[in-house]
Amino acid sequence: MVSSTQRATLFGLLAIILWSTSVGLLRSISEHFGPVGGAALIYTVSAMCLCLARGLPKIREIPPRYLLIGGALFVTYEIFLALAIGLAHSRSQSLELGMINYLWPSLTIVLALFINQQRASLWLWPGLALSLAGIIQVMKGDGSWSPTQMWQNILDNPLAYGLAFAAALIWALYCNLTRRWSQGKNGVSLFFCATALVLWGKYAFVSEAPLHFSFSATLQLLFMGVSTAVAYSAWNFGIQRGNMTLLATASYFTPVLSAFIASLWLGLHPGWSFWQGVAMVVMGSLLCWFATRRYG
Repeated sequence: MVSSTQRATLFGLLAIILWSTSVGLLRSISEHFGPVGGAALIYTVSAMCLCLARGLPKIREIPPRYLLIGGALFVTYEIFLALAIGLAHSRSQSLELGMINYLWPSLTIVLALFINQQRASLWLWPGLALSLAGIIQVMKGDGSWSPTQMWQNILDNPLAYGLAFAAALIWALYCNLTRRWSQGKNGVSLFFCATALVLWGKYAFVSEAPLHFSFSATLQLLFMGVSTAVAYSAWNFGIQRGNMTLLATASYFTPVLSAFIASLWLGLHPGWSFWQGVAMVVMGSLLCWFATRRYG
């Protein structure tokens, strides 16, 4: 019989699968509606889905620190990630920015050592290093990648890269603080509404083209809006009541799956280096799990 902890963990794993579709779809939607307009539409659809399915939580029942600090972190993360992908100068760069965002799983485990007193053996550190190296290998592609080249890419689009790096740290903080402060309460519906409102406010002051709804773009928008709502609701439930260490470790697979799906969707062609990165991330994830499993 499945326990409540196992059920919550399965919901968290479902969120990881749904998130793997986000980078490719977010880039595709932003190309059609614009970086800010596309993001505003996505979070509006997601907010509507969550409000219809779950309703808005009663603000007075949500712990104040989780509501204010957690909510601010959530809204900031969503805006930073959406704008980073949308502001990429090319589809290939959007894929690289997506991989930078997926540094958050390793940051989540590291911060958990200090915020939630997570215990781990020394195997955690080589596992983290191998997983991070795997993400870099996935970013490399089959070209002549080097740290100098990556630095030149950052200088070419510093705002987008800065937003992606910041998003990774912010989401790691949100995951740990939600676990510590939420007391089992779920403010995701409210946070999505706030994100949509902030994005529409920003849209009013940017010079993007008017929104034009085609059949293909609308279908993508509806799918991503609904799947995003389901994923975040499931993840919030998972990190509150499930095995957070397992979820953080399993989330190392998200950048690999996300890069693969985005490459297919955007017409990119990952080669041998991509699969080398896959193997490195998998091995790093296994080391991380080995380092924390006796303490989970």
